[in-house]
Amino acid sequence: MQIETSRGTSPLVLGLPHTGTNIPTDCLARMNETGRAMADTDWHIHNLYDGLLEGVTTVRTPIHRYVIDVNRDPSGASLYPGQNTTGLCPLTDFDGQSIYLEGQEPDAVEIERRRVAFHAPYHAALEAELDRIKAIHGFAILYDCHSIRSQIAYLFDGTLPDFNIGTNLGTTCAPALEEAVTSICFKAAEYTLINNGRFKGGWTTRHYGKPSEGFHAIQMELAQSTYMIESAPWAYVDERAENLRVTLKSILETLSVWRPT
Repeated sequence: MQIETSRGTSPLVLGLPHTGTNIPTDCLARMNETGRAMADTDWHIHNLYDGLLEGVTTVRTPIHRYVIDVNRDPSGASLYPGQNTTGLCPLTDFDGQSIYLEGQEPDAVEIERRRVAFHAPYHAALEAELDRIKAIHGFAILYDCHSIRSQIAYLFDGTLPDFNIGTNLGTTCAPALEEAVTSICFKAAEYTLINNGRFKGGWTTRHYGKPSEGFHAIQMELAQSTYMIESAPWAYVDERAENLRVTLKSILETLSVWRPT
């Protein structure tokens, strides 16, 4: 499996962990219709961010999150203890419905095989790019790109805000970075936002976000209603997306010129 990496020289690295739709044949054979529908893809996110910032580095895996979720702790530990969530190799979709044929769920051996084949290469590529960028600038910023349906009763009550900024309660980046992103989102009056609400940053943000070592990480979880239709066939809505891209472009441009003090 080839990790898709585009190298730039900006201080900013975009992580794209959940836009892939590739499910290997042996994994697909285990899945039921719910799994094969891939409803929980971060649909179109790589297209939404494409071309917004010249010189930005991107790291994307083509593997679908149902095969293995590269934004989960490779040990299998839960990111949100006590709350409904999906694991390293999910057994259900975001609505709590099984994605496997009965008796075909991956066992420990299969999970480890997938970790080595798909999870580890993504993070090796991501870490390499962050190290490369830090060598250029003395610091690096990881902006982890995500989206999710705005209403999923299994995961959260009500309707999700449009912008969900995650910094693990302010620990994964310099306060000025979180403040800058929050300010831009707040000024985009047509959208709603929250910091460290239901989504505080996944394993990627928490693992790489080490401000004291020059690595800053922030997760942006977008409500999919801001740029697409939230049901199959998951259509991209150009007018919505272009409006949103104005704010996203401002975020990326601001992060790209920020420097630690």
